[in-house]
Amino acid sequence: MRRFTVAALTAATLGTVLSAAPAQAHHGRPGPGPENCTANACHFDVPAGTYDVTVRLGGDSAASTRITGETRRALLPETATAAGEPVFRSFTVDVRTPEGEPTGPDGTPGLDLVIGGSAPAPADIRVTPAHRARQILLVGDSTVCDQPGDPYSGWGQQLPQYLRKGLSVANHADSGESTVSYLADSRLWATVQPRIRRGDLVLIQLAHNDKQTDEATYRANLETLVAGVREKGGRPVLVTPIVRRWFNADGTLNNNTALLVNGLGVDHPAVVRSVAAAHDVPLIDLTAKTKALVESLGPEASKALYLYNEKRDNTHTSVHGATVYAGLVRDELVAQGLVPAGRTRVG
Repeated sequence: MRRFTVAALTAATLGTVLSAAPAQAHHGRPGPGPENCTANACHFDVPAGTYDVTVRLGGDSAASTRITGETRRALLPETATAAGEPVFRSFTVDVRTPEGEPTGPDGTPGLDLVIGGSAPAPADIRVTPAHRARQILLVGDSTVCDQPGDPYSGWGQQLPQYLRKGLSVANHADSGESTVSYLADSRLWATVQPRIRRGDLVLIQLAHNDKQTDEATYRANLETLVAGVREKGGRPVLVTPIVRRWFNADGTLNNNTALLVNGLGVDHPAVVRSVAAAHDVPLIDLTAKTKALVESLGPEASKALYLYNEKRDNTHTSVHGATVYAGLVRDELVAQGLVPAGRTRVG
C-alpha cells in the first residue's frame, strides 16, 4: 500500500500522546495498539478480515482529527475535541487483498491507517476482530471505487465515514468496468459472490462503461447480479449512476450525456429502475438525486463536485464530490431501513 502523508504531525508528538494512554483490555484481552504507530500512520500486522477500530481522541489543547486507511478510504470524519475532554470513536474496516481496486496492485498486507486532520490528537488506538459485522459490498465502476490517488475519489471510498461500528464497506468497484466486463472477469464477480454472507447488502452501480451494451444484455446482466446476490443470502440494492456534469444552455442536465443514455439509445437509469421494480429490489435513484443537486448548484458551483477544475473531467468526482454523493447514498440506505442511523454529519 502507498503511504499517504496527510498531516504535519511529528513522530515525537504522536509517540508522546499515544504512549500516555495505558493499554486497556478489550473484551478481556488487549488488541494491537499504539505501539504500531509512527508519526502519522499506523500499521497492524493482521490477516485479511473485518476489524473494529476504537480510538481515543483529544489532549490538553483543542484538536481535530480524522482517519483514513488502506487505499485512501475515509474511515473517521474530522472530529473536534475540546481541551481536556477526550472522546472515543469506533469504526469497522474491511482488510483484504487487493486492498483497493480488485484489478489493481495487492498493496501491503495488514491494516494501514493514516492520522490526519487540521490539529490531530490521537491518544489511544485499538484493533480487534469484528465477529458480528455486517458487510456492505460495492459492485461498480470508477465513480464508486477506491481510487488510488488524488485528486480522484469514488463515492464508495467515502462511504465508510458515514457508518457506525458494525458495518464494514467492502468496495469491489473497479475502474472501467461495465456489466459485461464485471461478470466476465474472474477477479470481479466470481471473486465477490463467494464473499457474500447472509444478510449482507450488495450495492450495484454499473452503467458508465456500458456504452455499447444493448438494452436486453444490460437488463439481463443486472438480473444476473441480483440473482447471484440472493443465491448467497445477501440483499441486492440497485443504484442508478451518478450524472455527468453536462449542462444544457438552460441550466438543466436533460440530455443523453448527462443522464447516461448510451450510443444505442439505452437509458441506463430507466433500465435499472425497471429491473428494481420487476424483481422487488431496493433502489437508490442516485441519478435523480445527483441531477437535482448539480442543477441546484449550477454550472459554476457544481464544478467542485467533479474534477472539472483539475482535469476538465465532468464524470469523475473530487474528494468533496464523492463525500457529498456518499452522503446521499447513506441517507437513502437509512431512509429505506437498510442500515441503522449512525453518524449523521461529516466535517
